[in-house]
Amino acid sequence: MHELSIAYNIVTTAEQAAHDAGIDSVNIVHLRLGALSGVVKEALLFGYDIATENTCLEGSTLQIEDVPVTIYCANCEQEQVLHNTQAFRCPICNMLTGDIRQGKELEIVSLEVNGDETTYS
Repeated sequence: MHELSIAYNIVTTAEQAAHDAGIDSVNIVHLRLGALSGVVKEALLFGYDIATENTCLEGSTLQIEDVPVTIYCANCEQEQVLHNTQAFRCPICNMLTGDIRQGKELEIVSLEVNGDETTYS
């Protein structure tokens, strides 16, 4: 389960960001998770609870925004969201494409502390 090591990395990164901002306790970590990231959401949530023990994130929530796969279709000249990632074809014209615009994300977006959200960069 590589999600546990990913959870530890998320916690380490968020904890460092909190420390740099002078924050003692984090309530929510906001994360963007792409459908092609290779990470199982449920396993990551389980690992997160383990990884936060004895840190300033202990008791916090990992709030995950699911990011769909978006491709660019050269034929239609526009981005399209794929609802099926088995074939990377434009849902409008059925043209095959490998131009993936989003869906691989695994990124911390912000930390929430006592209702205040701090953007992480």
